[in-house]
Amino acid sequence: QFVKRVQQSNMLLLNCHKLQESMLSSASSFRNYRGVLNWCVVMLVLSNARLFLENLLRYGILVDPIQVVSLFLKDPYSWPAACLVIVSNVFIFVALYTERKLAMGSISEKVGLLIYIFNLTVILCFPMVVVLKLPSITPVGGAFTLGVYTILFLKLYSYKDVNRWCRVRTQVKARSPSSPSASSCMQSHVSYPGNLSLRDMYYFVFAPTLCYELNFPRSESIRMGFLLRRLFEMVGNCTLLYSVKPVFILQEMDYSRMTERLLRLAVPNHLIWLIFFYCFFHSSMNFVAELLRFGDREFYRDWWNSETITYFWQNWNIPVHKWCLRHFYKPLLRRGAGKLLSQSAVFFASAFFHEYLVSVPLRMFRLWAFMGMMAQLPLAWFVAKFLRGNYGNAAVWLSLIIGQPIAVLMYVHDYYVTHCQDDPTITEAL
Repeated sequence: QFVKRVQQSNMLLLNCHKLQESMLSSASSFRNYRGVLNWCVVMLVLSNARLFLENLLRYGILVDPIQVVSLFLKDPYSWPAACLVIVSNVFIFVALYTERKLAMGSISEKVGLLIYIFNLTVILCFPMVVVLKLPSITPVGGAFTLGVYTILFLKLYSYKDVNRWCRVRTQVKARSPSSPSASSCMQSHVSYPGNLSLRDMYYFVFAPTLCYELNFPRSESIRMGFLLRRLFEMVGNCTLLYSVKPVFILQEMDYSRMTERLLRLAVPNHLIWLIFFYCFFHSSMNFVAELLRFGDREFYRDWWNSETITYFWQNWNIPVHKWCLRHFYKPLLRRGAGKLLSQSAVFFASAFFHEYLVSVPLRMFRLWAFMGMMAQLPLAWFVAKFLRGNYGNAAVWLSLIIGQPIAVLMYVHDYYVTHCQDDPTITEAL
């Protein structure tokens, strides 16, 4: 053994090379780029700090707290958007009352379905009418209100489906003898209809998920350090969102000038989107999940590695993806619809809600968001068929960096022409 060790050490001294790829090569198995990510963060902070100091020295402090408040309120003594959010509790009570009556057998399934159809329809139509008819609601306040009602619509739809599944399961169990072992292991969990309580309903309403369950996974305790870090990130990112504002002059432009404006808008718009993604899907949702001890923290997956458009839409917003898969896509498949038709229906519904959340607060209907979402279908087919690997990933990033500013530029131009062109103060400011 001693001789073998000596021979091995001599071989190591003689041969110091082996067959291997460079770490940055695509053929290498190396995947740990954490240091590069930290370098990007440091460079981003330093470059923006320089820009911040340069603007501070040149223009002074431009952030006005009154302007921030005016984004949500036109009159400090009138809070129509907040009142609309409070009114949404009525629809929650209607859903809970309906489920209790269905559980007791006081109303039939058909009557319960009609009540839900009316309740869910009013959830979408009522705030839309109020936002369109009430000029005191600002576009930001209207978008926030409609976002709350849209989330409530998706949550109550899931609440309806899951409780209906529980009733069907209960009826099936009533016809067959239940095993004592299964009932004993479920004693520590909530079972139907014990979940039909205000506490359970409002936990689901505030939980960072759109899919209802009788027993959500729960963490053991609230980590104060984690909570404070997420709070600090939320405050910092909201400040950045307000600070990164692209400014450009709206005027008669030829195609070359329009392209220049689009490219000027692309980078800051993309930075705003990335900051919003981190602030909402990581900081805010983890903050709420930690407060409620909500255990499932998979709010997003590695969408930045997407090599197809489909993979991106399946992984950048997991709560919405889970809802679409559970309550829309799979039910369509069970009813005999094909995969292509079901996928197209999901994109159509997503396009509708995108347009709903943009056009109604702006009080103009241009369908740019709707057409942008529907354009994802042929784009997804093209990328999946002709582009692979790094080329597909580059195409996904390009669609995010260039595609969104096109829609933003269209809405900004149309909003300026519709609402601001005849206002001399706004025209002079631009």
